[in-house]
Amino acid sequence: MTTPDTAGARGPGPEAAPETGSGILRTAVRRNSGAMLWGTVLMGLYQAGETAFPIALGLIVEHTMRDRSLPALALSIAALAVLITVVSLSWRFGMRILQKANTTEAHHWRVRVAACGLQPVARDTDLKSGEVLTIATEDADQTADIVEVVPMLISSLLSVLIAAVALSMASLQLGALVIAGTVAILSVLSVMSKRIGSSTREQQARVARAGAKVADLITGLRPLHGFGGNHAAFGSYRRVSTEARRQAITVARVNGTYAGAALGLNAVLAASVTLTAGWLAYQGRISIGELVMAVGLAQFIMEPLKLFSDMPKYVMMARASAERMALVLSAPPVAEPGTERPEPGGSLEVDRVRYGSLQGVKFHIPAGEFTAIAAYQPRAAAELAAVLAVNVPPAAYEGAVRLGGRELVDLSVEAVRAQLLVNPSDAEIFGGTLRSNIDPAGTSRMVAEAVEASMLTDVVALHREGLEYEVRDRGSNLSGGQRQRLSLARALAADAGVLVLHDPTTAVDAVTEQLVARNLAALRRGRTTVVLTSSPALLDAADRVLVLDDGVVTAEGTHRQLLAGDEAYRRAVTR
Repeated sequence: MTTPDTAGARGPGPEAAPETGSGILRTAVRRNSGAMLWGTVLMGLYQAGETAFPIALGLIVEHTMRDRSLPALALSIAALAVLITVVSLSWRFGMRILQKANTTEAHHWRVRVAACGLQPVARDTDLKSGEVLTIATEDADQTADIVEVVPMLISSLLSVLIAAVALSMASLQLGALVIAGTVAILSVLSVMSKRIGSSTREQQARVARAGAKVADLITGLRPLHGFGGNHAAFGSYRRVSTEARRQAITVARVNGTYAGAALGLNAVLAASVTLTAGWLAYQGRISIGELVMAVGLAQFIMEPLKLFSDMPKYVMMARASAERMALVLSAPPVAEPGTERPEPGGSLEVDRVRYGSLQGVKFHIPAGEFTAIAAYQPRAAAELAAVLAVNVPPAAYEGAVRLGGRELVDLSVEAVRAQLLVNPSDAEIFGGTLRSNIDPAGTSRMVAEAVEASMLTDVVALHREGLEYEVRDRGSNLSGGQRQRLSLARALAADAGVLVLHDPTTAVDAVTEQLVARNLAALRRGRTTVVLTSSPALLDAADRVLVLDDGVVTAEGTHRQLLAGDEAYRRAVTR
């Protein structure tokens, strides 16, 4: 089911996440009970009015043939006009209430899922970011459909019951036929709807995996082209996409079978009612007016029956989507953050950390020092950056990391984020402007200094809009060096107490790299700064260099001292 976009959505609030798909659906129904009640009343009035129309026609025919009175005919026509007006207005306002509630509820769940995906402490799920995106969009919309489905289900059931009662007043045989036929149709379709639910869940999972794969492809497209791996990557995506296409065809077949069965069964019931009414009229057991009413109801009843028979399908789709949302909303955090705050000063200590290729790495960086770490193995630098960024759960590595004298595991997320910033080598560039990329929150007072220190001034000067120059998604209209300097400017503008930079200048030329190194040392003077790099310019600008080899710190000193006394270091960093 689709609904128009609307405003007035609520925020996520502090409520606890439901643990199951059924719990999510119950929460949605409970939160929108008022709108669903009014929607049910108005849609019930609409369905009752629609059902009353053929009944009124039958009564008009009956009385007109008996009384042959023009005033009575005029009054009947006026009554039909009132009935049509009630039907029109009740539909308009009932659907307005339900669709607004539907759209608002979908927005609520989109915000909830997005908030979980953006939390600084990751959740323990096996889903990729592309899958979470699908859950936050398509699944949130389909889950919110329950708000609209339930009132439509009740109102269409009311319509069928009114038709059955009206036909029973003419002939118990007709009323019993409608009730028995409706029960039989729903029994058949409820079995088929379960197949739709299972097929839809599988389709949503495969589409989400395909979305995640293409997101990964876009992110790594340039490196893939660099070493010729793009064809293999495209082949991998083709396989995932083909699986999603095949499952989509399966779902379409199941839906088509369901729709065809529903339409066929409804048509059989309508035809049975019509033929039975004709036979009863032929035998003189019902009047002509009752025959007109029965034929009219037999034709009309197909619409509410179709609507009624479609609802189980939407319920199963909503439940399947809700269960996928529960995978995100109810997943436990990878790590439970503490509540303490670091002591002032900004020191950073890594104490015998073992993780991946790190084999008990140990060092201490006092507050205010500019330290460079020359990692001979790029993997070790990446893993150290991940540990410092708290992207690795504390339980996944041995040893401790201390910020301001306190272990990271004991600190609150807010305290860590306020004191420590780790800027990765592959930092994302967002769609927006240069300014919004440098200062996303709009609160930094160091934008100008950060632009100058990162040597982004030429990019700003190149465009008439300056810092308001529009940056495309992922920085596609910037060169690799420009994207890297923009990322560095963002890190510097944050003015963190402890700043860790991972390979901040690998995509810039040697002259620019020298200027960036000099500017970085000047701007961060008195603030704790760590740079994971093999750049001679940055190593030379640092107060101290630590050599990380085979997962441990093997040497330390200034860049020039190490060049003079360590042959392995000289071979590794000179170029």
